[in-house]
Amino acid sequence: MSFKFEKLIIWQLAMDYGEVINKLTDKFPKKELYNLSSQILRAVDSIALNISEGSIGQSDPEFRKFIGYSIRSIAEVVTCLYKAKRREYISEEEFRENYDFAFNLMNMMVKFKEKIN
Repeated sequence: MSFKFEKLIIWQLAMDYGEVINKLTDKFPKKELYNLSSQILRAVDSIALNISEGSIGQSDPEFRKFIGYSIRSIAEVVTCLYKAKRREYISEEEFRENYDFAFNLMNMMVKFKEKIN
C-alpha cells in the first residue's frame, strides 16, 4: 500500500532535492544556522511537503493551490541560493547545478499543475 503522492515524480525529485540542499548547507558558516541555512531548508522541504499535503483527499482546485505553494517554495530556494553565492558560501558550479535543478523541477510542476482538472 502506498500514498498517491509517493508515485509522483515531482514529489520524488523534491525529496531528493531536499537532501542535496541539506548537504549543501553544511558548508554555510555557523552564523547562518538560524538565518540562511534554516530558511533554505524550510523552503526546500516545503516543496515535497506541499505536494504530499495537497494530494491527500483534496479537491482538484485545492491540489492546484498546494502545487502553487510548492512552486513558490522553489523560488524561495533559488533566492537563498543567490544569497549563498553572493556571500561566497557556494561556488558558481554549485549554484548553477542547484539553480538548474530547481528550474527544471519548477517547469515539471507547472506542467503537472496545468493537467490537474
